[in-house]
Amino acid sequence: MEGRLNRLALPALTAAVFLILVALPAGAHAATTWLCKPGANPNPCFGSLQTTVIDSSGGSQVENPRNARKPPIDCFYVYPTVSDDKTTNSDLSIDPEETAIAQFQAARFSERCRVFAPMYRQLTLQAIFGGTPPTAAVQLAYSDVLAAWKEYLRRYNHGRGVVLLGHSQGSGMLEQLIRQKIDPSRKARSRLVSAILLGGNVTVKQGSDVGGIFRHVRACHSARGTGCVIAFSTFNQTPPDNAVFGKPGAVSDFFGQSGRTDLQVLCTNPAALRGGSAPLETVAPTIPFPGTLGAGVSILYNGSPPTAPTPWVVPQDHYAGQCVQSNGANVLMISPIGSARSLTPVPDLSWGLHLADGNIALGNLVDDVGAETKAYLKKTAKLK
Repeated sequence: MEGRLNRLALPALTAAVFLILVALPAGAHAATTWLCKPGANPNPCFGSLQTTVIDSSGGSQVENPRNARKPPIDCFYVYPTVSDDKTTNSDLSIDPEETAIAQFQAARFSERCRVFAPMYRQLTLQAIFGGTPPTAAVQLAYSDVLAAWKEYLRRYNHGRGVVLLGHSQGSGMLEQLIRQKIDPSRKARSRLVSAILLGGNVTVKQGSDVGGIFRHVRACHSARGTGCVIAFSTFNQTPPDNAVFGKPGAVSDFFGQSGRTDLQVLCTNPAALRGGSAPLETVAPTIPFPGTLGAGVSILYNGSPPTAPTPWVVPQDHYAGQCVQSNGANVLMISPIGSARSLTPVPDLSWGLHLADGNIALGNLVDDVGAETKAYLKKTAKLK
C-alpha cells in the first residue's frame, strides 16, 4: 500500500486540491444529504468526547469534555477527499470513510457549535489519482456544497454566527463559497465567526493578510478576532522544490491571478495566532481510520497510530509549531518535543504532513473557536 501511495504524483494532487477551486457556476444537484446535523441519529459529529491525555513522560489522566448543550453558533464542515467509490464523483451514501473523517476532524467542535456537514458528490480518490477530472465533475461537487449552504441558511441558520471548517478538497470548496457568497457581502461577512481552511493554499498578497483569493476576509491574528481565516499546511522538514502545499501556483492561476508574482500562501499558527512558536495540542479519535486513507494514516504514524481506552486521545507525542518561510513555501513547521516520534510525509515529501493537518493542532483550533465565539457574541451584542 505504501508503494501505491508513493505513486500518487503531483499532477494528480493538483487536480485533487486545486482544480476544485476554479470559479464554476452551480449546476444541477441532488437534495442535501446531511452527514451531520443537530438531532440526526446517527450523528458522527456529536458523541462522547472522553479523552485520555498523555504527557511526554507517559503519565496520563482522563478528561471529560462535553458537547455544548445550547451552543450559540454553528459550524459548517466540508470534509476532504476520502471516498473510495469507484467512480469519478462519489455518490451521496454515507460510507465508513465519511463517518470516520467527520469524527476525526469535526466532532470535537461540538464543544463549541452545532455542526452541520453535508454529503457532496466529491471527486473520489480514484478520480484524482487517475488524471485530471472533467470540469463537469468538479462543477457537480461544488454545486452540492453550494446547495447545502443555501439550505442551511434558509432552514437552520436564523441569523446565527457560523464557523466554516474544511480540509483539502473541503477547503477548496469553502474557498470558492467564501469568494462567491461571503467575501463580497458585508451582511454575509457579519455572520462569519471564522473560517478554518486547512491544506487549501489560501493566497494573500505578499506582506499582507488579504488580497489573494479574498478581497475582504483577512487572516486571524488574535483569538479575539472574527470574520477571519485560520489556514496552514503542516511540514516537519524543508519543503522540496515541488512542494504542493505552501506555495502559490495552480490556485492563483485558477482565480485569474496567473502571472502575479506578489502572492504567497497564508499560514496562521493556531497555537499562536499573533506569531511565533507554541506547543500544539494534538487530539485524535482512537478508532482506526478505514479505507485507502487508513493506510496513509498508518504510514504517517510509522505503523502505530495513537490509541487509548477512551474514544479520544491526546498522544504522548507532543510537538511545537511555528509558521515559517522555507524554500519559498509558507508552512506550519512542527518539531518534536522531547522524544516525540518523527511523523512520515505521505505519500512523499511534496505533500508534507497533509494527513495530519486536521488533528495535529485540533485542541488549539477548538480553543480558538471558543475565544472567537465570545468575541463574536460581544461584538454582535453591541450592534443590537
